[in-house]
Amino acid sequence: MMQDAYFLTAPDGDKLIPLIFDSPHSSRFCPPDMQATAPEAALMSGWDAYVDELWSGATQFGASLLAARVHRSYIDFNRARSDIDPELLDQSWPEALQVSEKSKAGMGLIRRYALPGVQMYDRKLSIAEVQHRIHHYYDPYHVQLQQLINAAHARFGQVWHIDCHSMKSVGNAMNIDNGARRPDFVLGDRNGSAADPAFTEWVAQQLQAQGYVVKINDPYRGAELVRAYSDPQHGRYSIQIEINRALYMDEQSLERSAGFATLQHNLTQLAEQMSRYISGKLT
Repeated sequence: MMQDAYFLTAPDGDKLIPLIFDSPHSSRFCPPDMQATAPEAALMSGWDAYVDELWSGATQFGASLLAARVHRSYIDFNRARSDIDPELLDQSWPEALQVSEKSKAGMGLIRRYALPGVQMYDRKLSIAEVQHRIHHYYDPYHVQLQQLINAAHARFGQVWHIDCHSMKSVGNAMNIDNGARRPDFVLGDRNGSAADPAFTEWVAQQLQAQGYVVKINDPYRGAELVRAYSDPQHGRYSIQIEINRALYMDEQSLERSAGFATLQHNLTQLAEQMSRYISGKLT
């Protein structure tokens, strides 16, 4: 079942550097057992369209790229395992829950809303089907990411993890920036607790040099994947990168726009710059 949860692209061992990209929301595949009743357009508004493709060039420079194979609404790899909205369930969950503000807004481990006011399901979910999603998709993805990070850290003594996402060009009522137009990129390092702020600032400067507008920790500061796998004091650095979808796609039709190739080229260039930055830190 592990191959159903993710797709991994990694370079040969002699080319490998401790740079790991993960793309947890770039799949549009909804397994048949999902049985969501939300309209297709609402469902796909949460898809981080083509993000794995945008970053695919990173593997040329020794980085690994891990991409999810299932839609984030089926199960969200960027939430805590216990962040389950009890309103979704037909029975009490058998373990302790830690319900976050994301879950309360309908965006927990299993989504309750596709868009503001648009329910994902016309039914309650059973304990068994949620456990199936966790055991067959969520756990394998996290195990693989943790193995990649641990192996790189053991070999090099440091590791850089880049959590890759896209964002709507304007926040909606499920977001903290409802109605606000967003910058080209948002970098999140959980207010400096997940990475060396100097690295986050360096990434921002590279993007700004390419002509992009960049914000740090506003409105996104990084969620579970950045929180869980960062430990800067021990050489484990994680940042989240959010890309404004208007840069590369039509947000209504979901088709790639003329800007896709340019953005993909620029991100490949950024990945090469990251590789050089990291090589310099290691020596």
